[in-house]
Formats: sequence, structure tokens, C-alpha cells
Amino acid sequence: MTDGTAVQTDAPAAPRGRRGRRAVDVPTLVERAREGDARSVARLISLVEDASPALREVAAALAPHTGGAQVIGLTGAPGVGKSTSTTALVRALRQAGKRVGVLAVDPSSPFSGGALLGDRVRMQDHAGDSGVFIRSMASRGHLGGLSWATPQALRVLDAAGCDVVLIETVGVGQSELEIASLADTTLVLVAPGMGDGIQAAKAGILEVADVFVVNKADRDGADQTVRDLRYMQSLGGRHSEAGNWRPPICRTVASRDTDNGVDGVLEKIEEHRRWLESTGEGRRRRSERAAREIEAIALAALRERMGDVRGSAALETLAGQVVDGGTDPYRAADELLSRL
Repeated sequence: MTDGTAVQTDAPAAPRGRRGRRAVDVPTLVERAREGDARSVARLISLVEDASPALREVAAALAPHTGGAQVIGLTGAPGVGKSTSTTALVRALRQAGKRVGVLAVDPSSPFSGGALLGDRVRMQDHAGDSGVFIRSMASRGHLGGLSWATPQALRVLDAAGCDVVLIETVGVGQSELEIASLADTTLVLVAPGMGDGIQAAKAGILEVADVFVVNKADRDGADQTVRDLRYMQSLGGRHSEAGNWRPPICRTVASRDTDNGVDGVLEKIEEHRRWLESTGEGRRRRSERAAREIEAIALAALRERMGDVRGSAALETLAGQVVDGGTDPYRAADELLSRL
């Protein structure tokens, strides 16, 4: 179920993309996607990224078929081997008979808005595997390490029958905490000699990780990196509370084809999945994910409506009243919202 082209460039999203204006047979697309047709899956994700007018119909058609995929997030600083680790995880999951989806988010240029979606270049080992769907997505300026379209793209892969969806974040460092609200299990990758221990403490990544992965563990300094992580865990936080999950620390050399430690990571992911189910934390996380998604959609709709009042006579009148002291900004905002 691979997704065609190895390299894409991406342009800034428009409220109504060019592709979104084409007639779309959503029921047929969804049906074909559920049968494993890669082109239909890719088309549905494109509709999501383009904010197509058919997006609401797409979401409604997908809803009955979602909720089955296990979502695994991978984050960490640049250079720790996220793409290599993702490739190794895909290989191991395929050997276990799982259908796998990959959403790899690449940073967008602040100048052109485009992105060289290189993660798919680095994952060409799986290009001919019909049980793997790889989609690179540009962040398009969205903070948090993901693309704004990632949650809905995840729904597409879930409905298309992926057993596991791997989400690889941009890799810009300390702002990549959004993945924790989207993934069932979050892997935080670090590597020896890169100062990641200090960066992790600064970023609050101890609170994000469900599993720590010390990649490139054949390098000098791997033992020290493990010790640093254990020391930071000993300092406390939500994981230290009774009954909470304590993130294990795994060592990998993801660049190796064999004996790379990835099987151990999958074992810890499975342990975490069982813990999520037994404690009800999995349901809570998914409910929180849905709540954030609803909130984001509502805010987007509100921003669109606000666009209609910018420069309007009503807004100018209220601004004048605030300047003259006739009202305050909060009361003016309440009045403006009441007119939307």
C-alpha cells in the first residue's frame, strides 16, 4: 500500500485547495481505501491537507471505520536517527504480519512554504511493500512538530486498515510535545554525545516519553546517556506516582539490519499497550485526542468567521469605543462574538 512518488514538494495550504474544487466521490474513495488501494488513500489524505470542501463528508464516511489502529509517535532532536528507527520498526512490524502506515512530518521553508519531503527517500526499503503506506507531510509552519492535517490523515490510515500507524515528528527539538496528545505510545529518541539528556530535561520530554530509545548505542557515551535518563527519572514527575507507567529505556542500533534492539522496543510498546488497556488510560488518551481535534476544528471555523468581520464597520465601531473609553476590549470582544 505504498504511496507513489518518493519525493514531493509541498506548497502552503489554502482554505480551498485546487484539488478540493474537483468533484469528489467520497463513498467510492473510502471504499477503495478500505480495500487497500494506495491511490485512494493518498487522495483522501490530499483532501485533508487541502482543506477540501469535501472534508466534512470524508470525516463522516471514515468515522465508523476508525479506532482500530495502534498509534506510535517518534520524536527527538535532529540526528538521533528517527527515520532510520522508523524504517527498522516498519521492518519488524511487517515481519510480525502487521499492516503499517507512516506519517512523516518534514519542516516547511519559512520563505517559500515548500518542503523537501525527504523521509520517504530514506524509507525506500519499503517502497514495494503493499502492506506499508508512507506519506510525507509538510508542517506548513505548524508548531509542535506535526502538521495541522496529521490527526485527520491518521484517521484515513486507521480506516484503511493499518494495524499500526507510526508518526515521525519534524525533529526541531524542544517544541515537539504535541505528539504526546496524538499517539497511544510516544517514543523519545536520544543519542550519545548530542547533549540530549539536558535538552530532554529542558523540554519536559520526561513527561512526554512512554518509552526512551537510546539509538546509536554502539557509540561511546551510550552508558552515560542511559544513566542520565535514569537520573532524571529519579527526580520525580508524573511517572513517579504510584500506579503510573514508568518509561523503560531501550538501546538500539537502528542502522543494523539484524540484532539492532528494535524487537526489544516493540516488546516495551506492547507492554505499554496492555497497561493502557488495563488502567483505562488508553481510553482517556483517545478521548483527550478527540477533544483536542474538536477544539481545533471549532477554532478554525471561528477564525474563518472572524475573517469576515476584519475591517467591518462593526469592528471599527467597537475599536473606536475602546479607544474613547466607552467600553473595554473584553466586552467589545464578547459583543463581536455575539454577532458571528
